[in-house]
Amino acid sequence: MKLLIISDIHGNKDALDAVLSVPHDEVVCLGDLVDYGPDPVGCIESLMDPDIPVIKGNHDNAVASKVDCGCGYKYKHLSTATREYTWGQLDDMHMGFLMKLPMHIERTLDGKNMLFTHGSPRSMYEYIKPDTPEEEVLDMIEGVEADFIVIGHSHIPFVRQVGDVTIINPGSVGQPRNGDVHASCAVFDTENHSVELIKCEYDLEAVCKSIQKKMPHPEELIEILRRGY
Repeated sequence: MKLLIISDIHGNKDALDAVLSVPHDEVVCLGDLVDYGPDPVGCIESLMDPDIPVIKGNHDNAVASKVDCGCGYKYKHLSTATREYTWGQLDDMHMGFLMKLPMHIERTLDGKNMLFTHGSPRSMYEYIKPDTPEEEVLDMIEGVEADFIVIGHSHIPFVRQVGDVTIINPGSVGQPRNGDVHASCAVFDTENHSVELIKCEYDLEAVCKSIQKKMPHPEELIEILRRGY
């Protein structure tokens, strides 16, 4: 089976459509459907399909519960500013969908135990990055019985072996932080346990025009998408 893994869509429906066009059998979404982008409604409604498991990200939690997103980096002011815009777009159905999302999903696929979550297994706010010291990662995954841990949150695509566990991050669909402007995703082959990190083109300029027309701080938001970080 080809499992399409997506994460960190952030209101970028054009990018979401691009990654969903990648050939696959099933999809799992690791969260952060909202904030930063112009079309949170379109992103949520595309992922309300009961056949697509979706995990709650820290931005989904911030929007649904009206709490801080817990972001600790230079773009936090943009997530805060665009949250007001996001609330103005969503109705009770959308808010309820975000509120009820699970914190993690566990599956056994072709004999391998897989844990899907947003940040780290112990917190949606923690970052596991390609260069996070191994001892810190081991602390974050302590007690987890899984062959594969699949995460988002950092917006940086990677595959990394830590001890006996393979950690997969598909990168960000709609808000890159790795210097690449493409929509990022991953395909996991459950038969041979291989991972392919994939970059997809989408109509970036159309999204930028939508941001310019609708959103606060449009210049900053557009430059992030055009730089890829």
